[in-house]
Amino acid sequence: MLVSFIALYLLASIAIGLYAATRVRNTADYAVAGRSLPLAVVVATTFATWFGSESVLGAPGQFVKEGLGGTVEDPFGAGMCLVLVGLFFARKLYAMNIITIGDYYRRRFGRAIEVLCSSIIIFSYLGWVGAQVTALGLVFNLLSQGAIPVAWGMVIGTVIVLVYTLYGGMWSVALTDFVQMIVIVAGLLLIAWYAAGMAGGAGHVIEVASREGRFNFFPSGGVKDWTFFFAAAITMMLGSIPQQDVFQRVMSSNNADTARKGPVIGGLLYIGFAFVPMFIVIAGLIIMPGTSELLADDPQKVLPRLVLDHMPVALQVAFFGALLSAIMSTASATMLAPSTTFVENILRNLRPGMSDAETLKAMRVSVLVFTLCVLVYSITMEGSSIYELVSGAYQVPLVGAFVPLAFGVYWKRATTQGALLAVALGIGVWLWFAASPVLNEAFPQQLAGVLAAIAGMVFGSLAPQWLPDHKGHPMHYAGAAR
Repeated sequence: MLVSFIALYLLASIAIGLYAATRVRNTADYAVAGRSLPLAVVVATTFATWFGSESVLGAPGQFVKEGLGGTVEDPFGAGMCLVLVGLFFARKLYAMNIITIGDYYRRRFGRAIEVLCSSIIIFSYLGWVGAQVTALGLVFNLLSQGAIPVAWGMVIGTVIVLVYTLYGGMWSVALTDFVQMIVIVAGLLLIAWYAAGMAGGAGHVIEVASREGRFNFFPSGGVKDWTFFFAAAITMMLGSIPQQDVFQRVMSSNNADTARKGPVIGGLLYIGFAFVPMFIVIAGLIIMPGTSELLADDPQKVLPRLVLDHMPVALQVAFFGALLSAIMSTASATMLAPSTTFVENILRNLRPGMSDAETLKAMRVSVLVFTLCVLVYSITMEGSSIYELVSGAYQVPLVGAFVPLAFGVYWKRATTQGALLAVALGIGVWLWFAASPVLNEAFPQQLAGVLAAIAGMVFGSLAPQWLPDHKGHPMHYAGAAR
């Protein structure tokens, strides 16, 4: 019965996505839903995209192992990213009427920075989409009680998401996200209510978590501990800002006010609701006291095991419906975002003069190719932590793409030379620290990369200019004054 209900839900998701595909007539419809989404849909698709496998499985598992401080990257850093986008970037970028975040880099710094930063952004999606595909494999393996291997579960889940994303683009993502957000919220709240009753009440669950020190958030050590804590916090908080999936929700809004409010509301909802799976996991540890082996093997399986072993079929349907909704909403968005970036900011530079119809076709082919690459990567990385796959993915745009974006928006004297030096130093220093266990142990690699990128931007922009901008001016602010 459980498998039958889940199969019907998956078919319904495909049907909604294919219906949305009938609205796609050009690349703007495919990439940013024709810039026509109202506030409720923008909030829903922002929340649903962020609330993925790491929110339901990864962060609760991290919470069990390391307490609240271990989740500083996600949900706290991830949610604050959306708030910062809404407060400081959405209105300015929406006014530019562009399709991808790579378009911004081209207009501000030229084609070289466009291609560099777009490549960095595309590469970073490998880990995030891989985490969703890994979670799909885990879910189908659990639902089939091991009859479907995790690798085959990855294939099945990926094909389902690919079908409606391939045809409907952002329209399919937005409408399925809206439905999936409702399923996520309703399903997990029902599970939390039932689990609290089995564990002796919500107050008892919170008391147990507090007594075990799981609510300790800030580090108790010295400067080194605080430095690594700060580095973990900014990994997703700042590294997620120069990402196409975030930017697509901004650009898909029907006006600038919606573009600003949508990410802020979605981010705050995300942080608040992320506590629900954490609460359920603690309740599960009370209900299932003999879970030491499961915790040692994979804390991500505590919540699914609780539902499968101790809850009625109706709640099993609610949980796996919510879990699949969370995974599919994130997977569809993260399949679409790098594919549109590749076509708009890399392929069009290699093949200038492409018609709108050719561009739309290329976007769909790119979705297919990127998805196949991610599937192969996910199968290769089978057994990796979902939380680590996601958090590691954001270090690349943090050190390579964030500084040119932030300084480009808020510092008029930022130049192409400064942006190029920021990318080179940010990536270079990050790789240097990553390759050296001694350095990486002494100082966080992502923070070293960000500081190097800032130094490169400031020095490169204020030093004598050897590289003109894309308009031929030695300085952007000098060109703007003419």
